[in-house]
Amino acid sequence: MNTLNGTITTIQSHEGISLVKVKSGNTIFTSIVLDSPETVSYLKTDYPVKILFKETEVIVAKDLNPNISIQNRVLCSIQSIKKGAILSQIDLLFGELIIKSIITTNACDQLELKEKDTVLALIKTNEVSLSPND
Repeated sequence: MNTLNGTITTIQSHEGISLVKVKSGNTIFTSIVLDSPETVSYLKTDYPVKILFKETEVIVAKDLNPNISIQNRVLCSIQSIKKGAILSQIDLLFGELIIKSIITTNACDQLELKEKDTVLALIKTNEVSLSPND
C-alpha cells in the first residue's frame, strides 16, 4: 500500500459523499469519501491525513500531458524496475518519497520503461483513500 502524508485543502460535499482535495508536497490529490464533514471529524480543511492507494492502482504514463479523465497525476522519475514473468514492480521517485506501481511486464516492455525515465503516475479518484494522520 502506498502511503503519503497530506493536508486537506478543500471539501465539496453533497448527499453524504465528499470530493476531498489533499496537498502532498506541491501535488494535489483528489479522493472520493463516502462521508461528509458532518459525519466524520477528520474531514475539515487544514487537517493532516494519510493518502492511501494500492500499487496495482497506479497507472504509469510516458505521455506527460494525457488527455484523460484521471485527476491524480503525479510527476515522477523511475528509480528501479523489477521485472517478473508476468508482473513488474516500478519504484517511482516522487520528491523524496517512493510510490510503487505494479503493472504487467508486457506493458513495461511496450512502454520501453527504464530507470531515470520521467513518467506520470496516474491514480483514479475513487482509488484514493484517506485516513486521519493520528
